[in-house]
Amino acid sequence: MYSKIKYGMVGGGEGAFIGDIHRIAARIDNRYELVAGALSADADKAARSAQAIGIDAQRSYASFVEMAAVEKERDDGIDVVVIVTPNHMHFPVAKAFLEQGIAVICDKPATLNLAQAHELAAIITRTGGFFRLTHNYTGYPLVRYARELVQEGKLGELRLVQVEYAQDWLSSKEEDTDNKQAKWRTDPSKSGAGGSLGDIGTHAFNLAQFMSDLTVSEVCADIDAFVEGRVLDDNAHVLLRFNKEVKGILWCSQVAPGNANALKIRIYGAKGGLEWSQEDPNELLFSPLGEPTQKMIRAGHGISDVANRVSRTPAGHPEGYLEGFANLYSDIADALILHNKGEPIPAELQLIPGIKEGVAGLQFVESVVESSKNNSQWVSLNA
Repeated sequence: MYSKIKYGMVGGGEGAFIGDIHRIAARIDNRYELVAGALSADADKAARSAQAIGIDAQRSYASFVEMAAVEKERDDGIDVVVIVTPNHMHFPVAKAFLEQGIAVICDKPATLNLAQAHELAAIITRTGGFFRLTHNYTGYPLVRYARELVQEGKLGELRLVQVEYAQDWLSSKEEDTDNKQAKWRTDPSKSGAGGSLGDIGTHAFNLAQFMSDLTVSEVCADIDAFVEGRVLDDNAHVLLRFNKEVKGILWCSQVAPGNANALKIRIYGAKGGLEWSQEDPNELLFSPLGEPTQKMIRAGHGISDVANRVSRTPAGHPEGYLEGFANLYSDIADALILHNKGEPIPAELQLIPGIKEGVAGLQFVESVVESSKNNSQWVSLNA
């Protein structure tokens, strides 16, 4: 029997989207207990939000700084904080809790900009703190299985990686309505240098590197804000150069009518190809060169222990977004327990994204923006 990890949350109050997702994911495997929160900078809103989800009024805070200090001193204080604020608050909140010796789980991207990401990395190194980033698509069983097939050489020498993430919800100027999510995601002071790039492009970038087990070295980009008056990009076309001379393409868009949450990836090598779609996450297509395409089913015949470890139900019972998120939370729980004991973290738990992936994501965003501003010149991510 596991003892539950006590956690607090910053952000995720009334009108928020991702906070609910994190709370559900943390509950699925019964590993966590939510006991504290600074759910809003507005004290009344924070109190209402805390009451609505069962947080004791005495542990509802209007200030994340106060929350970090008070929870550090409590005998029953939180083990970890979950950050689900808009991007501009990720760094100050993470810094406050890490410097109090409290572990951090942060929604992506890690920070508002690359300079903050480097500073956060330095804080984690200095404090010896625990930090994990919820690039949740890395928690899907067949994504992990696809990575394993690549590593085993089933595709042969890799040649091409194509990834896309298309949505349509910002096809009109939603930020001029009462849509809270649209307002901050299109505001550079809250979102950072990337609009669709920061919101969904970082997911596509992370998935491409994770599944291919490669690193992007250079980008050549053309980004647009198609909706009149929009400051940040709502569409990006990016050519990718990976290590090992592999080439790639990344497209992210929030102005593509007919697309809800269409994250797709294709990887091709000398011996075969793989294709996976987030909207049909329980199937992975494997195409050995010169042979019929194989449809591999989550928890189905021939699927490895790496994928089956994070599957909950038999084949044919759909698992998806919430379960993928929950897989990260469960793995983070195991890793945090080992970290607190000073014990080594095994390989299967090192798949969880952390500050390294956080820095890479911000480097990607800023390099893409730089490339597009400079007439789509190639820009190195290793500068």
